[in-house]
Amino acid sequence: MSAPDEENIVADIIERARALDPTNARKWFEQLRVLHFDGGSIDIGCPDEASSRFLEENCRSVFTRAAQQITGHLVTVDFHVNGAEGSSEPIPAESGPALHPDYTFDNFVVGPSNRLAHASCIAVSQSLGNTYNPLFLYGNSGLGKTHLLHAICHEARKRSPGIVIQLLSCEDFVNRFIRAIEQGNVTSFHSQFRTVGALIIDDIQFLREREQSQEEFFHTFNALYNNGRQIILTADSPPTEIPSLEDRLISRFNWGLVARIDPPSYETRVAIVQKKAHLRDLPIGEEIAEYIARQVQANIRELEGALTTIYALAVTSKEPVTIELAQRALEGQIKLAARHISITDIIEVVTRHFDVRLTDLQSKRRSQSITTPRQICMYMARTLTKHSLEEIGGHLGGRDHTTVMHACAKIAEEKQSDPKMNALLTELTRQVTQAKPA
Repeated sequence: MSAPDEENIVADIIERARALDPTNARKWFEQLRVLHFDGGSIDIGCPDEASSRFLEENCRSVFTRAAQQITGHLVTVDFHVNGAEGSSEPIPAESGPALHPDYTFDNFVVGPSNRLAHASCIAVSQSLGNTYNPLFLYGNSGLGKTHLLHAICHEARKRSPGIVIQLLSCEDFVNRFIRAIEQGNVTSFHSQFRTVGALIIDDIQFLREREQSQEEFFHTFNALYNNGRQIILTADSPPTEIPSLEDRLISRFNWGLVARIDPPSYETRVAIVQKKAHLRDLPIGEEIAEYIARQVQANIRELEGALTTIYALAVTSKEPVTIELAQRALEGQIKLAARHISITDIIEVVTRHFDVRLTDLQSKRRSQSITTPRQICMYMARTLTKHSLEEIGGHLGGRDHTTVMHACAKIAEEKQSDPKMNALLTELTRQVTQAKPA
């Protein structure tokens, strides 16, 4: 097949893949090229390793479906960095963490809510171990902490291509440590984490109540710090407010710079929508960007979700993206956001489900039959209302903010690990939101 035909085919495949999966569609898909096509397989060249990994992990099945629909054959699709076709072996873990191609400093929108965190991350990426060490970022979920971690890795790799970086979640760190103990391979674990150029741990609050893991991380921290290696951590709260964390870890986390990230302002949200739309090659005008920014205020992930919803409706309905289409696409989300939910509403639903009384939840009783509904009330109040931790604790017997944080973290973990808890929270949330008039 001639080169022009191959290029036409990959263009058609990309267009079909965008329609099949608008969530993962990206503007840089335009840079993809056919490296090899023999009728049974297609090798697609990607601009860099990060984009190749993104496609491999998120888009292989949809690109395969698109290729089969376009060619009419049962073809397979493989992704390679441009000029490196011929091997479909996965990239070895030793080559470093899988970075998101969108999560760079150039694609990060800076505003008053994140200016210090952004500046500190740039400074750290340009001189690992020498500027702010450790660097501790904290803020609610969906505000850009993970984006900044990946951006640091992108920049550090450019400056020092051979540097060894470990970027992983705290849960992954703990699970690897547990496996190392079970397999009698702790020495190898130490070698893996105590000799790196930079250790970056997301959601370090996962260490709470894990005494042996805290002990291991304490010594890992000391080994890295004493050798001038960079340590970067994120959490949903500052070090002093992470429940059940050893004082010696809290002290070390405060040695460097602690930077807070707040929800973005209206102007920043508009800029974020425009940036995200550009990355996805979604044509939206300023009026639509402003509309989305007015309606979606919680975090960046919800802004992305709104864009995806609009894009999906435009693709399926084959309509241009107009303000009217955006309003139709977000109608359900706006109605939900417009519902005013109070802590009292949540308590009523939870007490009815568990057949307990409000006075029980407000009491000092710590039996499982009371503790679980009390913690669920705290978790739902934190996720469904704008009340502070202190206000939530006040409604439930005058408990302090660290108790509320601990309860929220515990229920969030159970939601992820226990399908029954996930289903229960979904049902209780449905009852709370549907009980309120739109």
